[in-house]
Amino acid sequence: MKARNLLRGMVLGVVAIATASGCQALTRAEASEALEEAEVAAQASALMSSSVEISTHFTIGMAAEDAAAELRSFVESQLPCAAITLEGATLSIEYGANAGTCVYRGQTYGGVHQISVMRNEMSDVVVSHRWEDFHNGVVTVSGTAMVTWSLADPSRHVVHELTWTRLADGRAGTGSGDRVQRPLEEGLLSGFSEDGQRSWEGESGTWTLDIDNVEMRWIDAVPQAGSYTLTTPALKVLSLGFVRESATTITVTVSNGAREFTFDVTTLPSEG
Repeated sequence: MKARNLLRGMVLGVVAIATASGCQALTRAEASEALEEAEVAAQASALMSSSVEISTHFTIGMAAEDAAAELRSFVESQLPCAAITLEGATLSIEYGANAGTCVYRGQTYGGVHQISVMRNEMSDVVVSHRWEDFHNGVVTVSGTAMVTWSLADPSRHVVHELTWTRLADGRAGTGSGDRVQRPLEEGLLSGFSEDGQRSWEGESGTWTLDIDNVEMRWIDAVPQAGSYTLTTPALKVLSLGFVRESATTITVTVSNGAREFTFDVTTLPSEG
């Protein structure tokens, strides 16, 4: 089941706080734009991360070519829609080329994903990724990533260069990031936690994002916990806090220390 993410454009609460010295004014429009940018970046990150998760399904310590062959078998078992070419330690996967389901972790895949097992040692696993028009019906991404982990430390270090576009409205970005991801407490089937940083060029300029222990479910539009520190193209520094209110609704508070705006972001399952 893919998710259709709807942002309710209504501000549910506006709280005025005593203005801090040197704090720039924050408008509702600026807070809304910041949330839109963070939402699209999060959706692109979740799509990329779910496909990265697929590439971890091989035995650590075997030869790179054998790991790639084991990975091919896993993808074939989970996503019969995929046409897979294996050359040495590199898989080229075209989702949707064959008949059959293309759903994984609640997302419906399409496009091309190339996976190369660069190194597969007990102390050091390195896998490179390339995506071409890879999409899930919500966003489409193209770009590259290098992912590292080990048997002793299963958390993933992800360094990426990516472009993305939200299909509903064409909102786009081009940027890079350096993040560490870990499974959520309830397991990787639900999602991942993340720390690190990202930056990108959006429609209005350059955005930079510091990520502090956010928790992201595969199907959500925004994190369900944790916080972002987002610097806007106008060099305003905003904090975005995330709190899950229900199974489908996450409350996001956007603040600059002088004013804060509260939004509800709702995820609804699509029909079928």
